[in-house]
Amino acid sequence: MANQLVMQAFEWYLPADGNHWKVLKESIPQLQTLGVSELWLPPAFKGTGINDVGYGVYDLFDLGEFEQNGTVVTKYGSKQEYLELIAALKEAAIKPIADIVLNHKANGDHKERFFVTKMNPQNRQEALTEPYEIEGWTGFDFPGRNGCYNDFKWHWYHFTGIDYDAKNNETGIYMITGDNKGWANNDLIDDENGNFDYLMYNDLDFKHPEVIQNLQDWVKWFIETTGIEGFRLDAVKHIDSYFIQTFVNDIRAQIKPDLIVFGEYWKSDQESMEDYLEATNEQFALVDVSLHMSFFNASHQGKDFDLTRIFEGSLVASRPDLAITFVENHDTQRGQALESTVEDWFKPLAYGLILLRQEGKPCLFYGDYHGISGDFAQASFKEVLDKLTFLRKEAVYGQQVDYFDHANCIAWTCLGDDEHPHPLAVILSNGDEGWKHVAIGQDFVGQTFVDYLGHCQERLVVAEDGWLDIKVGAGSISAWLPEGTFS
Repeated sequence: MANQLVMQAFEWYLPADGNHWKVLKESIPQLQTLGVSELWLPPAFKGTGINDVGYGVYDLFDLGEFEQNGTVVTKYGSKQEYLELIAALKEAAIKPIADIVLNHKANGDHKERFFVTKMNPQNRQEALTEPYEIEGWTGFDFPGRNGCYNDFKWHWYHFTGIDYDAKNNETGIYMITGDNKGWANNDLIDDENGNFDYLMYNDLDFKHPEVIQNLQDWVKWFIETTGIEGFRLDAVKHIDSYFIQTFVNDIRAQIKPDLIVFGEYWKSDQESMEDYLEATNEQFALVDVSLHMSFFNASHQGKDFDLTRIFEGSLVASRPDLAITFVENHDTQRGQALESTVEDWFKPLAYGLILLRQEGKPCLFYGDYHGISGDFAQASFKEVLDKLTFLRKEAVYGQQVDYFDHANCIAWTCLGDDEHPHPLAVILSNGDEGWKHVAIGQDFVGQTFVDYLGHCQERLVVAEDGWLDIKVGAGSISAWLPEGTFS
């Protein structure tokens, strides 16, 4: 079986020209060359306007089809183009993954009056006021869609909280009061800020039966309409964990048994991630935030970072079967709230650590591959990523042996299998030039090895005992293969 590879097919600062679905469709041959098995698409739903990146969700039933919030198409294109992209991906044996945002709704159609309690933003369990009446944009009628596909209308009682009081023109965190209202139970939600049920906009109440039914109706319509193969679940640490695990379980039981799912649980400690996996009955994988933060720290600390501990505390170390490994994503890029951008010099090393190893399912970031323009520009790493993804597709197989015995220089080998009989030896340094003594095997005695990445120009020969001294430049990565393997 070929090694799997996810690609996140967007970054935050893409132009709002409605062309992205078409651009992605045209890129399919390139994706096939890279060995992409799953393509993570940005949210396709109508947001607050043409510039919305997709996370300010207004209408889940509008995929760029209706005149709403000043536009028909979304930032990424029309519904028809979205459907054509999905069909083309499936034809190319690439599974399309939809980013779905269930936590909140934004940009209501009309104001409603209801009672709230203003809460302490740093401790959402602490009330700052007694209940009082405000006005909020909590009425969603979707007049542009006019009941097409679904005629459900949203009201204040379908939400747990909002962040704007239109009556007094004030912002804050307002917990909606009433029968069976209030935040999700503490044991079902992240405990940051006392209770992290509320994140932004109008926060959905996953205790309300009408909310649950509407989301069930929507997901059946969405899967049947689009033919999507999987979901990336946004902001799951803010969503009732019982709802999420039953939601995913019901989809697989009733609609699509082979649905691929992974969630964004943005916490950087291994224990929290493992606790969440347990709370959701291991229904889906999680992005490995802890590993990303190790990459971030390593890139800033340089030779002071102990590379032998690069996987320590990560999800991929404890649950490789449920870990989506990544270097960067839309939230970590420059200018974003979760900005934790890995320094340029370390990115090839970080990608080597996820692409050239067998644990976890790696995710390649669109912005790292194509570059990012504008005020928060960054370089493209296409040249090295082309080589790393090729190696993943062709050479990362068989027994994996680690040589993690020096704080500034680590290595490992993948010794190949029957279908991929060529060994691969990978070496990284975050300090000076380095070398490592690794076992290649008697079958390769006398063979010359070269660095496929081209960072080292030497030609190295396997000794009579089957061992090889591989080399790496300062602050670099090299990947050694028998000469002529992929010429």
